[in-house]
Amino acid sequence: GRRHHHKTPLPGARGRALVPAARPQLRIHSAPAPARGEGPRNRPGTDQMGGGSGGRGKGMPRAMAPVEEVDVAAVRYKPAELQAPHLTGFPLRAFVWLLESPLLGPLVTSILKKQNNMTQMLQHTVIPERPMFYPEYPPQEPERGVVTLGDDRDPVDRVEEALSCLAPYDPSGRFTSADEKNPFLYWKIRDFAYAYRSGITTPSAVAELVIAGVEEWNNKKPPMPMLIFFKADDLRKQADASTKRFEKGSPISVLDGIFFAVKDDIDCLPYPSKSATTFFDEIRPVEKDAVAVSRLRKCGVIFIGKANMHELGLGVTGNNPNYGTVRNPHSVDRYTGGSSSGPAALVSSGLCSGAIGTDGGGSVRIPSSLCGIVGLKTTFGRTDMTGVVCDAGTVEVASPLTSSVEDSVLLYSALAGSRPMDKLTLRPSLLCVPNLVSSENSKILQSVKVGKYTEWFHDVPDNEVSNTCEDALNLLCSTFGCQIEEIILPELEEMRTAHLVSIGSEAFSDMNAHYQAGRRTEMTLDTRASLALFKSFTSADYVAAQCLRRRIMYYHMEAFKKVDVIATPTTGMTAPKIPPSALKGESDYVVSAKLMQFIFAGNLLGLPAISVPVS
Repeated sequence: GRRHHHKTPLPGARGRALVPAARPQLRIHSAPAPARGEGPRNRPGTDQMGGGSGGRGKGMPRAMAPVEEVDVAAVRYKPAELQAPHLTGFPLRAFVWLLESPLLGPLVTSILKKQNNMTQMLQHTVIPERPMFYPEYPPQEPERGVVTLGDDRDPVDRVEEALSCLAPYDPSGRFTSADEKNPFLYWKIRDFAYAYRSGITTPSAVAELVIAGVEEWNNKKPPMPMLIFFKADDLRKQADASTKRFEKGSPISVLDGIFFAVKDDIDCLPYPSKSATTFFDEIRPVEKDAVAVSRLRKCGVIFIGKANMHELGLGVTGNNPNYGTVRNPHSVDRYTGGSSSGPAALVSSGLCSGAIGTDGGGSVRIPSSLCGIVGLKTTFGRTDMTGVVCDAGTVEVASPLTSSVEDSVLLYSALAGSRPMDKLTLRPSLLCVPNLVSSENSKILQSVKVGKYTEWFHDVPDNEVSNTCEDALNLLCSTFGCQIEEIILPELEEMRTAHLVSIGSEAFSDMNAHYQAGRRTEMTLDTRASLALFKSFTSADYVAAQCLRRRIMYYHMEAFKKVDVIATPTTGMTAPKIPPSALKGESDYVVSAKLMQFIFAGNLLGLPAISVPVS
């Protein structure tokens, strides 16, 4: 989808707008730097397959060397390989029947796990490290060039503080005379705020354009079911209240009257939360807004409805036979990516300025990449997950999708704030945003070191993806003076396996009672296939995965002693095409692995990560 273009209406803008095709995106993730003299000892690491065997004999299990004792410089990169069938239609139905069969299911899952080295890694390997059940970081040095927002402050005050850290707003590039033609530009939050305050438009007027846009997309051939729940009257009611606040000269904040969508696994009254299933609202009623939603509502945000998603978040393409598969606004024959498919499509199409998604395995960053927008995955525990369906795991966060980094700063400042239990167990660093107007920060990027594992960076099916991202990195360095440092990150295959076992076991634990009660027959076929695999993981597998988590954390903390951030492409491929036979269900773990290739550290290790368009 690199060269396709598509015209879409932009709420509040005049006429039509040209939207650039979804192209490669750059993913950057960072971690709190260890305090001087603290954190793990600076010793070498292990090879890609987990270190030496320590004199294995017949019948002896493979033994990993302690993580501090192996030589990182000796690591030889091994390209990722995944073996799994691509199935749709009757073959997929038959495969699910096999997986769920009491007699044949264990055999099939055993074969799949052995083919992908999971059995050897989890059950026949001695891992000397103790388990890490939640991300643990060494103490951190205070960050330079930032403004502290305060975790417990009112969201309105935090947004106002973040707003003061942005460069002064200049409307000249956005608002031209009536006879001038505007090039395509996403309207940012501050564009809408300026238009409302200047009387150029009102939230009520924009609401009518949003309603018309949703109806237009739904009536297209093929349709674009971006929203699962949408009530035009509720939208008009919210917009009318915001319009009256502007008429009185008393808007709540810069977010007042800004239109946002909410992924269907996050509670937002007056809608149910189904996680894109057909039944979940029957077993989990919604009684109030999720904390993330309530914080934005306090700021005057207008919610347009509940956005479509991959069922239960157990997939990264966005395929959903229950409500229809969301298509990429830039090329409707391609996937949006998932699981936050609806949120990404809504922002990408210009129907709203931002959305809240959830990210447990790239579910914010992958669709943001494929749809050409900005996806921020926050540090684990940074946002309060109360009122989110996937609230019980160790890899999931609620995070924003926006059309610009500037809007991500504003939305993050409203959303962020850890819940009390996470403050005790995770000890998060101070909540802050970069001060972009400080004269002291004008050359701060010259001190930034960007880590790049070159062999991994370029291990993609289409070299245009990695080459474009590399060009962006080089431009960043030549323009702002950043430095690129070569790094090595061992045990990438182990990281992928540890993430799969962690998120899979936690997801199945959440659904187990309903699964055993027979609700699985109401789920889509690919969800049932995933749950059948997750069901096969043992408690010993889960603990082994947490031991691997500690090893992977050590390698990354060692890398962060040399660099400030690590840069990779967001995904290993551009948006995959939607096979016609896939609209009733599809299982393609190979494509999923390519889309997820670079995202695991953000979730398994809880690191903050952001995906930005670069082409």
